[in-house]
Formats: sequence, C-alpha cells, structure tokens
Amino acid sequence: MQETRLDTARIRAARRVIDPVFLDTPLYRCEALEPGLGCTVSIKLETANPVRSFKARGTEVVASLLADKGSRAVVCASAGNLGQALAWSGRGRGLDVTVVASRFATRAKLDRIRALDAGLELVDGDHEMARERAAAIARHDGIRLVEDSLDIETCEGAATIGLELVDTAPSFDTVLIALGGGALATGVGHVVKTLAPEVEVICAQPLGAPAMTHSWRGRRVVTTDSTDTIADGVAGRHPIPAVLNDLLLVADDAVLVQEASIIAGMRMLLDHAGLVVEPSAALGIAAILEDRNRFAGRHVVTIVCGSNVDVPAYHRWVGAAPIPGS
Repeated sequence: MQETRLDTARIRAARRVIDPVFLDTPLYRCEALEPGLGCTVSIKLETANPVRSFKARGTEVVASLLADKGSRAVVCASAGNLGQALAWSGRGRGLDVTVVASRFATRAKLDRIRALDAGLELVDGDHEMARERAAAIARHDGIRLVEDSLDIETCEGAATIGLELVDTAPSFDTVLIALGGGALATGVGHVVKTLAPEVEVICAQPLGAPAMTHSWRGRRVVTTDSTDTIADGVAGRHPIPAVLNDLLLVADDAVLVQEASIIAGMRMLLDHAGLVVEPSAALGIAAILEDRNRFAGRHVVTIVCGSNVDVPAYHRWVGAAPIPGS
C-alpha cells in the first residue's frame, strides 16, 4: 500500500515556525450563503493575512529551514501567490528570493512580488515554462529550488489549516478544497482523514484545467497540452507523481466545475459574504452550485484560499459593486 509523504507530527511542529499572522485564520458559518446553496456553509478564510493567500504557511516552513542552514538564496516558479509568499517569508529571514512567472500572470500578483523586494523574471509561456526556467536558475546558481506541492514543506504548511479545522469545527461533514498542484488538498486532506476520517474530502478544479482531477480519477499521471480557465492559481498541466500518490490516499472525490460556476461563486462570496476572492478561492462554492442535491442537508466547509485579484478583470467577471458610503 502506498505510504504518504506527510507526517502529522511535522505538521504540528510547523505551527511553531509559521509567523502567527498566518495562523488561526477566521472560521465561521456564513448563513447568508445558505439559501442560495441549500446547505450549511462555513468559511475558512485564508486571505486575512499580509500576502492574501494560504501559501505563506508553506513558505514560512521553507524559509525557516533555509535560514537555519545558512542558505542565502532561493528561487521558485509561481503563478503569483507562491512567489509573493516566498518573497514575504524570505525577506524576513534575509534570503535573496527570485521568482519566475509567466508575463501573462495576474499583474497585481507580479507587482506585489516586486514590492516585497524579490527578483522577478518573466517568461513568454505558461507556468510550466516558468517551472523549467526556475529549475535552470537553481542548477546554474547552485541555490535551492522551491517546488510547490513537490516540496513537502509546502504541503505540511498548508496542512496546518486542517489542524485548525478539526480543532474548531467538529460539526462539519464535508470539506471542499481547491485543487491545483495539490499542496492544499493533500495537506488539509491528510489531517482531516487522520483526525476526522468520517469527513468527506472533495477537491474542486476548473474544467479548463483538469490534469490533476483526471490523474486522480485514472490513478495515474495525466497531462494536458494547455489550460483555459480564469483560475490561474490552479492552472497546471503536469501533475507531480508523488503529489498524486498523496492525493489518492486522502481525497474521496475530485470534481470539475465550469467557468460560469466559478464566476457565480465569486459573485456570491461578494454579495453574501462581503469577500473579494480570486477565482481559485470560489471553486468550493462553484462545486456546490453545480450539484446542490449532493450537498443538501450537509455542513460544508470551504477554504477561501486567495484574494489577489486583478481589479479590472474582477470587475469584468462579477460586475463592479458599489462602495458603501460613496
């Protein structure tokens, strides 16, 4: 039987090196969402922190280990959120951080990476090309390459969200997790299945970026030639075998959702929860919208995992909302 790479004791230890500003994020029932979704809904809000996503939980662990070893430089490829998080964690520990990203990435994310004093190199392709370039830089310069989801620290940092879920919300029976590279899903899934095995772990991914979901369903790595989704944070094409193995042990299901449902989920989170979220963060709501009967009568927790949006694009997707008092 396949063994997981994740370790619950290490996950608990990770909480001791993660800056408290990223821990114990808000978890609350959002009754205003429930009439439109037909189930009890709780939100785990991973955007109320300096980098506006869950990614810093993992980069805090990575940067802490590198600093302890005396390392001074690190590079990663990112669609935006990982790079921003690594820049934040690295800056606080004196690390020289380089981020490689697609020049087509969300501008707000790229601007924030620059603002955090990281070096930023842009490539003329997608995230997979950025990964190749980051690996080349690491080889040439002899520095640490941080690979999201492959590096266990990124998964176990994200897994601390699971600890907070099972410690504070014992009444939920389903958790909906955005699925991209797999760090969030495998991390949270591992803790939930270890400490609350009766809870159903369901991953949600865009129909336009289905590689990991197809891989989970087929129990083997399935790649795609391209992606077509507004959810840039989960738009990978080449699943990592080790991450897929971990996911197979903890995910009860993986579903694909349409772009219209992602946009509707973003709009619901704005209208009924007062939350501006990026598309990846609305995947859980989108999954409920597409299968209300499945979730009827359940208590669902959805992890709102990021809010780094390009404002003009956001307005095009959900429509400009009036500012109170304006």
